Amino acid sequence: MTTLRPFQCNDLWKFNKVNLDPLTETYNLGFYFQYMAQWPEYFTVAESASGDMMGYIMGKVEGRDTDWHGHVTALTVAPEYRRLGLANQMMKDLEDISENRHGGYFVDLFVRKSNDVAVKLYEKLGYQTYRTVIEYYSGENSEDAYDMRKSLGKDPEKKKMIPLDRPIHPHELERW
Repeated sequence: MTTLRPFQCNDLWKFNKVNLDPLTETYNLGFYFQYMAQWPEYFTVAESASGDMMGYIMGKVEGRDTDWHGHVTALTVAPEYRRLGLANQMMKDLEDISENRHGGYFVDLFVRKSNDVAVKLYEKLGYQTYRTVIEYYSGENSEDAYDMRKSLGKDPEKKKMIPLDRPIHPHELERW
């Protein structure tokens, strides 16, 4: 049986095997603490009956007016727990929080263009590519990202999902 529960400080010492996936972004401790303090309802762990961390999702709420939305900062599932529906479950939980607690218009996320498995998962969940961000992921393995979006109930006409007609650079992203 899987339990979804709030991420706790002690989880930082248990999530290495989950974060070892090369497609999972790993941040400094302060970044995780900021999310736990500012958006605790958006930082969730999937835990097995034996107490193993199976995966986690972290996000936040941001924007203004009709751009008020939930954002998925990270979603990852340990390799041995993939294909069990955990990512779907955690995404639906974040969407519910964004819509029902925060009144968001949509949920967005960034994903590496090369991460075909994740892109297909998000498409299956109703997300579509809103725009491409050139060299969003910097460093040794720099890569473009898809900014994917899914409209929520406050955007019944799905206006927030209408794709841009050109790629953008990171400096063109909104600063919430």
